[in-house]
Amino acid sequence: MSTTAVKICGLQSVEVLKSMINLPVDYIGFVFAKSRRQVTPAQAAELAAVLQDWEAGPPPAAVGVLVNPDMSSIGELMRTVPLQVLQLHGQESPSLCREVKASFPASVFKALSVRGEMSREERLAQLDSYAGCIDGLLLDTYDPVYGGGSGLTFAWELIPPYMAWAESQGIPLFIAGGLEPGNVKELIARYAPDGVDVSSGVEREPGVKDIQKVQAFVERVKGYDTAASRQ
Repeated sequence: MSTTAVKICGLQSVEVLKSMINLPVDYIGFVFAKSRRQVTPAQAAELAAVLQDWEAGPPPAAVGVLVNPDMSSIGELMRTVPLQVLQLHGQESPSLCREVKASFPASVFKALSVRGEMSREERLAQLDSYAGCIDGLLLDTYDPVYGGGSGLTFAWELIPPYMAWAESQGIPLFIAGGLEPGNVKELIARYAPDGVDVSSGVEREPGVKDIQKVQAFVERVKGYDTAASRQ
């Protein structure tokens, strides 16, 4: 079985989440930022309670997806929802990431938008500014409206410098952006990221998860190593 972690993001329905409890999912993401998949803290608390009934191994970690939050809003959120990971998906500075990391009992993942016009030197300078400030790095496709969640892939050939940097920092690298059951095996075969993050790629309409697509995605990821070994 593949060791690649699976993160399903943008859950809004308790019923859908309950239908997933027999799947080996590692992270469940709740979006608190402006989005078609936005939930309130109260809704997220109800959803997070379902994770304790997970049947396929340890409960997934609850991830809160935030865009340019302030410290007080994070504190209020953490008092309402038992989040294990805070995913900062906006233009959060390294200093804010460091402050969040020091202030709350949760891991801090920083999402960066991959844009083709940046030079290698600019990418490395951006990455180095976050050294020691974050516990995980997530790459997503740039979206001018929502920051991410566009359902579009980015140029995967730009992944290697990010991967090398994450390895040098001893933190996991997650890939998002346009992933779905039909392309995730190719991504894993080419780049073997630590984790993959999907939202729109397992929906039947915007914001509505399709359990069959979720199951297919998880099977593609978790079954990759086993299938490859038979060839």
